[in-house]
Amino acid sequence: MTELRTFWTGAAAMLFDLDGVLTPTAVVHEQAWQELFDGYLSQTGHTHGYQEADYFNYIDGKPRFEGVRDFLASRGIILSEGPSDDDPAHPTVQGLGNRKNLIFNEIVESHGVVPYAGSVRFIGAALALGLKVAVVSSSRNAPAVLKAAGLDGYFRVVVDGQVAADAGLPGKPDPATFEYAAKLLDVPREDCIVVEDAVSGVNAGSAGHFRAVIGVNRGAGHQRLLDAGATLVVDDLNELF
Repeated sequence: MTELRTFWTGAAAMLFDLDGVLTPTAVVHEQAWQELFDGYLSQTGHTHGYQEADYFNYIDGKPRFEGVRDFLASRGIILSEGPSDDDPAHPTVQGLGNRKNLIFNEIVESHGVVPYAGSVRFIGAALALGLKVAVVSSSRNAPAVLKAAGLDGYFRVVVDGQVAADAGLPGKPDPATFEYAAKLLDVPREDCIVVEDAVSGVNAGSAGHFRAVIGVNRGAGHQRLLDAGATLVVDDLNELF
């Protein structure tokens, strides 16, 4: 606990990303994206299929529909936007995004969500020190994932993709959603520590001039997270105990 107190001296709040930081659902998102794009590219005859690196290069940490656009752009594909409630079967940006959401929810419902043990301990330590906590996620499924993981009781403030859309906030790597969470917690951003596993999220934390940015390396790469602006990088939050 001494090391935690030293690291957190002067901090008043922790702003956590969800997928890949608190829960292993980043892996579920990767699986859902791969299933989505493997199917779409196969159906449309594109030979340049989905690769594991595509998730970190074009999708990770971004709002869902932005991820669709950026991945398709990497393949030189431009689709019509479609309405926000477009049928998941339709070949539009919104349709593909909604199809990915269906796939994701099916996987979560089938397998459940078990949070990272180190992250749960880290949340408890933060609360024990009197820090406020919030979740800042690009996913519109954040409340459902938090509930499935048994973490919903910890977080009074959750800024997810739906909240961001309703408030007209740009997604990561823009710092707006983190700034909004700090405002809801009534804590100056310079007193908040951001915890992120995605390059776009670390970019957001760095751009927002928060107190510090902890990068959690779940596959993006230690040096890549440091280069994106992380103050320090760990493989799991239990390393900070």
